[in-house]
Amino acid sequence: MSLKEQLAADLKQSMKDKDKIAKSAITLVRAAILQIEKDEKKELFDDDIIDVVSKQVKQRKDALSDFQKGNRQDLVEQTEREIEVLTKYLPQQLSEDELKVVVLNAINEVGATSMKDMGKIMSIVMPQIKGRADGKMVNKIVKENL
Repeated sequence: MSLKEQLAADLKQSMKDKDKIAKSAITLVRAAILQIEKDEKKELFDDDIIDVVSKQVKQRKDALSDFQKGNRQDLVEQTEREIEVLTKYLPQQLSEDELKVVVLNAINEVGATSMKDMGKIMSIVMPQIKGRADGKMVNKIVKENL
């Protein structure tokens, strides 16, 4: 079953279960997919859909920190639930240790010695971890190891 079909089936199930948060999150992802398909006049497949879902998760994580700063516990709980729903559609996330191995390999491959080489490292690492780790975590690990 493709991710698109899975999203459609899960949307139907969330409606049957009256799960408003899951329904909302899945609807927004499907709308984002449809928008990209219309704009680019092409059909998105699983790899492209993973990009869309990871972008949606990233947006929610960014919003989550704002909600926590604003002391909005209701929105924090809702956003955490949405993140939980959406991460089901992403590939298995890499642990910090696994990510360190990928980053260190990239550093060695490039021969990086300073922060000036950050772009070269990121250009090697990001395609390898597509949808399986957060860019902020990669950035942090690169900074620690340079």
